[in-house]
This record gives sequence, structure tokens and C-alpha cells, in this order.
Amino acid sequence: MRVFAVSDVHVDYSPNLQWVEQLSTSDYQHDVLILAGDVSDSLPLLIRCFQALTRRFKKVLFTPGNHELWVLRDRPGMTSLEKLQAVRCAAVACGVSLQPYRCDGVAVVPLASWYDYSFGLPGEELQQIWMDFRACRWPDDVDAHQLTLSFLAGNDLRRMPEDKTIISFSHFLPRIDLVPVYVPESVRRLFPVFGTERLDLQIRELGSSVHVYGHSHLNRSVHLGGVRYVNSALGYPHETRITTRSMACVL
Repeated sequence: MRVFAVSDVHVDYSPNLQWVEQLSTSDYQHDVLILAGDVSDSLPLLIRCFQALTRRFKKVLFTPGNHELWVLRDRPGMTSLEKLQAVRCAAVACGVSLQPYRCDGVAVVPLASWYDYSFGLPGEELQQIWMDFRACRWPDDVDAHQLTLSFLAGNDLRRMPEDKTIISFSHFLPRIDLVPVYVPESVRRLFPVFGTERLDLQIRELGSSVHVYGHSHLNRSVHLGGVRYVNSALGYPHETRITTRSMACVL
């Protein structure tokens, strides 16, 4: 059994949907796929992608990204919490799992999260340009900090005696030093919405040897504090300099 990882497939773009649907239907039948969020905010496209991948892999594991919780194209009044439930139901109906998966001593554990501004406070410019502030609809009494705590509280951090290798994954970044030092100021302004330091605490509690993340569209593999962190984003079609048209094999 091999474990592959990809994130940010954004199948709203036809080249990305084509990439998904052109994956081999025979090469991965004994393998696991980590799908680390940002597939689409369109439920029909999300389902189409899920169905394509479950036909190709033994098991597909998923955690939602921020795009999945956008509601601009959904029914009027729909909240992002309702959208999250719809996304989870669609995943289960398609045979995609949002729960830990164990096989042959390997545990693959999804970690849901959001961002809590532990990487910095959002400025006025970021609040104007970041789509989540317009495309997500949360209850008035819920802020980003509370959202993050709520997502993290639902994660299953139990370690079983048979777990010899633990691979965890999230959509959001668990630490800001995963971003290369050379990124321009335009990227640095986005740091507040990149993730949360609390994710790394859960990764350490689990004892993960590998953690897959997405969101930044900055592909890399780096070892920090005994953990290998992998970003394998398909990204937008024009991002060929920072992403790759491939999955990462993490085991």
C-alpha cells in the first residue's frame, strides 16, 4: 500500500478537472489518497471529483479547505456551517472518508482546522481582498478563534497500539516557518489566514512522522523537529512555478 497526497485541486478550472479524470484507473487500486482540501465550492463539482477519485484509489481521505465552505453559489441564507455539513454528507455518500484510516500498521489521520490569527493579525487590506471574508457566512457571535477551536476539538487524536506509522494531514498550515523565507511581501500579507499554531500541537500529540498540508500553493517537503511536512498542491493552472501537476507519494 502506498499513500499519495494532493491538495488544492480546484476543479472549477477545466485543466484541473481534466487532470483528475485522466489519472489511471488501474495504477492506484491498492493505494490511499490524501485529499487535503480546496477541491471546489460547487457541490456538483466536488461530488464529480470525489467519484472520480474513489474509482481510482482503494481509499480516499479528505478534509475540507476554506473554499468548500464558501456559500456564494449556494441557496440564499445558507451558512458555512450548513455548507460544511453538506460537504461532509457528499463525501460519505461518495465513499470518501473524513475519519482516521488504519491499514498494515499505518494510520492516516485527517485534522480539520481554520485560522486563528496566531500567524499575525489581518490588516484592513487583507480583510478587503481575502475571499473568505465575503464568501463564508458564519453566525454573528462566532469569530475565527472560536471556529479554529471548534474544528480542532472535533479531531480524533487517539493513537492505537497497532499504529507504527502515523501520517496526519490538514488543509491549513500548522506552522508559519513552512513558508519559504524568500516569498514576497504580497504573500507575507496573507500569513494571518494561513493556519494555526494549535495544529502543530495536535500533530505532536499524535506522534506523526509525516504531515501533509495545503492552502499555501507553495509545494515543498521539509523536516522540522522530527516531522516531515509535505505540501503537494495542484494549484491554479497558471501557478506552474510553485506547484506541480502530480501527487506526492508520502509512504
